Amino acid sequence: MSFAEAATGVFLIDKPVGPTSFAVVQKLRRLLGVKKIGHAGTLDPFASGLLILCVGREATRHIEQFMTGRKTYQAVLQLGQETETLDPEGQVTAVKPVPELREHDLTALLAEFVGPQLQVPPAYSAAKHQGKPLYHYARQGVVIEKAAKPIEIYSLALNGYDAAAAQLAVTVSCSRGTYIRVLAADIGRRIGCGAHLTALRRIGSGGFSVEEAVDGSLLFSGGEDAQAALRGTMLTVEQALAATRH
Repeated sequence: MSFAEAATGVFLIDKPVGPTSFAVVQKLRRLLGVKKIGHAGTLDPFASGLLILCVGREATRHIEQFMTGRKTYQAVLQLGQETETLDPEGQVTAVKPVPELREHDLTALLAEFVGPQLQVPPAYSAAKHQGKPLYHYARQGVVIEKAAKPIEIYSLALNGYDAAAAQLAVTVSCSRGTYIRVLAADIGRRIGCGAHLTALRRIGSGGFSVEEAVDGSLLFSGGEDAQAALRGTMLTVEQALAATRH
């Protein structure tokens, strides 16, 4: 039996910036020759980091369980600019001057966002309204406002602030369903100059870490290197389930 024929399990992929999560799934399908592949949470094209891909029926039926647990992200906020999508993929809608910011002030401000709270899904998101994602309506100029949902920010650490570029780098640990784009916009409003999320990297999800993941660029180069990397890192369903219990 070939590796492709035996490939039923969970693969951790470090998605590069650029491709969609679906493009990564498609590459894995071609490399493994397996159609039944699902993901436990997507990343936008501009984002990078951990994707959890479930291959085969035995793995895909546990997707909901693999999606549980806290998520950890490294994010960069562009202060002084707001966009329609709250990220770099949208048009700039407002530009405001950025006040002088000191590190201890930023640390104190970020601490205000830690804890349980309600968050409204952004207009450009995959949250559903009457069976269609909100971005379907937003692209037609129709803004659907969904009810706020409970989320929790477990920690929000300052990684650095580049005053010249007005860019704020943070690490966020949060509950499932948290939109880091919305958090970025909220931080910008709190500072008073607006902001949008300009870079995002998922480094952890539940019991899984991006450090254990296969370099996603290998999937797009294809060949034996990709096969070897996948073969050496596949988790059995039992191993993946054990990771969610830690």
